[in-house]
Amino acid sequence: MTHPNPAFTPSVELARPTIADAVVGKPDMPLYIRKPTTEDGWGIYELVKACPPLDVNSGYAYLLLATQFRDSCAVATTENGEIVGFVSGYIKADAPDIYFLWQVAVGEKARGTGLARRLIEAVISRPELDTVNHLETTITPDNMASWGLFKRLAVRWQASLISREYFSTEQLGGEHDPENLVRIGPFDPKQLF
Repeated sequence: MTHPNPAFTPSVELARPTIADAVVGKPDMPLYIRKPTTEDGWGIYELVKACPPLDVNSGYAYLLLATQFRDSCAVATTENGEIVGFVSGYIKADAPDIYFLWQVAVGEKARGTGLARRLIEAVISRPELDTVNHLETTITPDNMASWGLFKRLAVRWQASLISREYFSTEQLGGEHDPENLVRIGPFDPKQLF
């Protein structure tokens, strides 16, 4: 993990799982899903950098997500604390029944384990999100991996999926593909997860 301050040394003890939301993964590589901490911010940043085509935000943004939005975000770690998965989002202030998922990232080591779905379901099933019965996210038209994930979630949750253009290329500065707003719901997390 690269940090802009060479003197920074994250506390590995704090990054290790203690009480996990879930244990997932493969028998030879268990993964632990939990709320992020301050110590996870730069590990999240490095994970997202390694997961194109995801937009990489600033290290500061990931530190804010790991602290100010920790109840609606999750990290997946290996036993030694390496971050191999991340999901970020928030409950919409004007619609407390909607969880807006901002990013989901799964590192190469953890691909093929169903980790993206498990991260999302771990967050949505938390007591802090007990008002949520819809999920929203944005996806570029050509991101087939994300479209596949969210279509599978809709089927698994027995909920409808609707999509519409949300941000045009022009609105995104002319150098970014358009983003479609995708909505899944209604669903009942108490019955699904």
